[in-house]
Amino acid sequence: MDVFQGLAQGFEVALSFEGIMFVLIGVTVGTIIGMIPGLGPITAIAVMIPITYGMNPAIALLLMAGVYYGAAYGGAASSILLNAPGVSEAVATTFDGYPMAKRGEAGKALAIAAIGSFVGGTISILFLTFFAPLLSKVAVSFGPPEYFALMLLGITAISSLADGSTIKALISGVIGLMIATIGIDSQTGTMRFTFGNPHLLEGIDFLVIALGLFALAEVTTLVLGRKQKMDDMHNVGSLKLSKKEYKELAPTMGRQSVLGFLVGVLPGAGGTISSFLGYITEKKVSKKPEQFGKGSIRGVAAPETANNAANNGAFVPLLSLGIPGSGTTAVMLGALIVLGIQPGPLLMTDHPDVFWGVIASMYLGNIFLLVLNLPLIPYLSRILLVPRPLLISLVIVFCIIGVYAISFSTFDLYLLLAFGIIGYVMRLVRFPAAPLLLAFILGGMMEQAFRQSLTISNGNFSIFVTSPIAACMLALALLSFVVPLIQNNRAKK
Repeated sequence: MDVFQGLAQGFEVALSFEGIMFVLIGVTVGTIIGMIPGLGPITAIAVMIPITYGMNPAIALLLMAGVYYGAAYGGAASSILLNAPGVSEAVATTFDGYPMAKRGEAGKALAIAAIGSFVGGTISILFLTFFAPLLSKVAVSFGPPEYFALMLLGITAISSLADGSTIKALISGVIGLMIATIGIDSQTGTMRFTFGNPHLLEGIDFLVIALGLFALAEVTTLVLGRKQKMDDMHNVGSLKLSKKEYKELAPTMGRQSVLGFLVGVLPGAGGTISSFLGYITEKKVSKKPEQFGKGSIRGVAAPETANNAANNGAFVPLLSLGIPGSGTTAVMLGALIVLGIQPGPLLMTDHPDVFWGVIASMYLGNIFLLVLNLPLIPYLSRILLVPRPLLISLVIVFCIIGVYAISFSTFDLYLLLAFGIIGYVMRLVRFPAAPLLLAFILGGMMEQAFRQSLTISNGNFSIFVTSPIAACMLALALLSFVVPLIQNNRAKK
């Protein structure tokens, strides 16, 4: 079937009364859920599976897809306003979004996040429309050696997240890697660093660390630094961007749309990794990298554009190969199988209404999200007008509810408190928290890919250089680590 014929059939599904209604419900629910720490799109889609019983599979997938990319939009609000990321994809947005809110530019930060999300989503949908079958072949070519090289490339970029001392950033990264090893070894079943505590058998959840290091640490700083002036926090600021700012953001959004989509295509990568990589690459290419972490508009646009592009990219392996690219798409895969649809190479020919209906609904959903989010910005920003004692209480309650909702374990609340204290101490001694979080995200996947590669090659390390893709990425990782050291030496001389 021709692409344009397929799109026409898809828009018949998406522009029907049912299609419009369920896309609108999906993006609205997703946006709200994205703002609440702890829930996330996986929970929302899992809850909606019983609702979709008996529904047209195409319409059911429209609803679930709307929740998925709607949550990516919503996560930016709590990240920017409260420094409490609602979803893991929004963590990198806190690096510059919250500093902008602190200096009275919350409205502008939210507007940049909404526009970046729209641009990233739209460009990635175009890629998905025309290149899905081709890119699915690229995704299949990525095996354990290639994944290990990709994760290692991400790890070496930790130095870019340093706020001053590269050594401190690397130490934070090592701590993150150590935390990632806690729990049961997936390959041997051995318990590692659990100290006999059954609550640690499944490891530590990402959200516990993120909310502790960022939200609780910020709350502690506000409480203990009561004499600090925070008057600018009450100034929401204008939503308007100047022509100069639009020109500055245009190349950023273009680059991160492509990067985010390509990362999203890889099974297992997802929006979280793409948002961190987007932030790091933008900081590397910037002529003023010292502005990042202090309220740079590009520091908000890059992760928001990248994570929304990645969320759409994740549909390439799901629809073309039947391989879930993330935890959320894994739940969606299960829902489709329950509805009698088997995603894979034959989906486009056997069920074109499902394949093209989802793609067409993304165009529609992206417009809905922009129309919904931009008018809501002045109302969302009013959170900052809440008196500081109430605002601090609100953040603490959000954190507790979000963490407790993950596993209904009080032990996770103690861990949240522990990471809050660690985050505050790290601020006092000026250790960046972002490298710890990035290393924690990549550590588990990197270890698994490394061990799978050695199992395939019977312990022969040459497997990492015989693959052209892996070899190129390892070379880039080496350059990423060595070039900053050379530049620092030249600067000292």
